Amino acid sequence: MASLRQLSAVYLLAASGFAVSIALAQHPDWAATAKLVADNLRERGGEAAVALNEEALKPGYAMARAEADDLMGSVAQLMNPAPVRVAAAKAPVAQIFRPRTIPPITAEPIGQPREPDLVQVVPALPPVETSKPAPKQVARAPLELAPEATEPPPDASAPMPALSDAELARVEQRLKDSLTGDMFDHFELFLYVSKASAGPWAQHMYVFQKAGSGFSLLYNWPVSTGRERLEDNGSGKPLSSITPTGYFELDPDRFHAHYNSSQWHHPMPHAMFFNWMTNGLQTGIAIHGVMGDDIAHLGSRASAGCVRLAPENAALLFDLIRANYKGLVPRFAYDKKTASITNDGVMMHDTDGRLQLTEGYKVLVFIENYGGGDTVAALF
Repeated sequence: MASLRQLSAVYLLAASGFAVSIALAQHPDWAATAKLVADNLRERGGEAAVALNEEALKPGYAMARAEADDLMGSVAQLMNPAPVRVAAAKAPVAQIFRPRTIPPITAEPIGQPREPDLVQVVPALPPVETSKPAPKQVARAPLELAPEATEPPPDASAPMPALSDAELARVEQRLKDSLTGDMFDHFELFLYVSKASAGPWAQHMYVFQKAGSGFSLLYNWPVSTGRERLEDNGSGKPLSSITPTGYFELDPDRFHAHYNSSQWHHPMPHAMFFNWMTNGLQTGIAIHGVMGDDIAHLGSRASAGCVRLAPENAALLFDLIRANYKGLVPRFAYDKKTASITNDGVMMHDTDGRLQLTEGYKVLVFIENYGGGDTVAALF
């Protein structure tokens, strides 16, 4: 049936061509009009005619010819089957009906391929994207360093300025004036610490041994006390880095040659903790040594609240106290309302007024925020 339809199409096409030729031959006016139309199209629509010829007439002719070839191939196949000839006959048909995009007549010549515009645009995008992050990184750098900034550490290679005999006498006298009779009588070693940020005594520990009615200076060491602020401990928990002022005893049960802070995750070699309780909890304030880069910060406020010493000085004091100063010491007063041990120098007495004593180290630590400047100004 398909072969008969194809044969009929060819017959009708041929008959139509003959009919048009006969009509033009018998009617000269029609022929003249057709010629006039053709001339007009040729003069005013050359480009349109070319497009019509290329996109309509030629494909139509090719289709008709393909149909004729297909018809002849089908007839030949019926007479002498040849699979190769059938495949060869169908290939042009598949190519003819492939979808095509006809470009505008005024753009580029018909049949010439165009390259997509996006190919020219895409390579320009990466430089625009990579050029933006650079200035942001430069701007953030100082902001990340600012929270870590502390007071400039002193030059570790420079010798600490030595106090004159007159200035050391002032330190001794200030310590003596701050003590009560019970303090002087029941303690043998006195550690005076200035946590001030400026002044000739600032960030120093003066180690005095009781000698008769006065004192003998054993050591004068640079220290680092607290940074004096509320800050993150590295685990997202805000903690105070303030070094408390007042009078403190040492806890005989908390002397550790090797210790690591559970709150600040920092090594505390030769730690000597204060026997000081607040709100029902023992505090983590101690005198201890430092390691690594922290040594360079001695002489400035750099700790999390403890009193830091150079590692060799901390070891010396640790051994000195444990070997020479164990004995009965006064018990500091206890406030039942706040569940805290006082640090203002008040001591515990029984109902008869007798001082309450306990086993410990005969060492008294006195910390104040005074750097040895104007004595009157330091009172306020």
